[in-house]
Amino acid sequence: MQYTKRDWRNRNKIKTPNGLKWLTVPVEVKGKFFQKIKDTKVSQPDWCVKHLEILKHNYSKSPHYKDIMPLIEELYAHAKSLNTISEVNALFIKRICTFLGISTVISNSWDYELIGDNPTDKLVNICLQMEATDYYSGPAAQNYMDVSAFEDKGVKVHYYDYSGYPEYPQLHGEFEHGVTVLDMLFNLGDNASKYFKFS
Repeated sequence: MQYTKRDWRNRNKIKTPNGLKWLTVPVEVKGKFFQKIKDTKVSQPDWCVKHLEILKHNYSKSPHYKDIMPLIEELYAHAKSLNTISEVNALFIKRICTFLGISTVISNSWDYELIGDNPTDKLVNICLQMEATDYYSGPAAQNYMDVSAFEDKGVKVHYYDYSGYPEYPQLHGEFEHGVTVLDMLFNLGDNASKYFKFS
């Protein structure tokens, strides 16, 4: 799929005493208008050092900082040797899933034959290759996805509802839902799974 700027593919939010702050992995985008996400390269070698400094500064007083920081440092130590944003994301997602006891199988779109002229057709064909009966998506997909294309192939579409998550104790003022999972880890440690929402 195509990389899009100012999106969540290479950045996420953390809480600070001064409000929300974007934590961004710098990537090469200049002149690369149609590059794929999997081909998008990290552009600055020192980004890991900057991220760790920001996390230490803003979460050092969190309840589980001493327990979680070694895991985070291990991830960043590995991430600094990776070349693409997809590799970085896969590293963090898989390792954090393991820590949280999430056993969902994770695969990449390039593991499949991408058949179709538009994003919906490609998604439908990935579902067919996986022999899927249900497809789950975020609510924003309702604006562009053709549900009938799924239904014609016997795949039921579900839009995930992100509301109703329980709040947990956070640093720095009023509770914020739209932050990185790292916020939950620093504040809850291995108790984070108690705040999961299951559909």
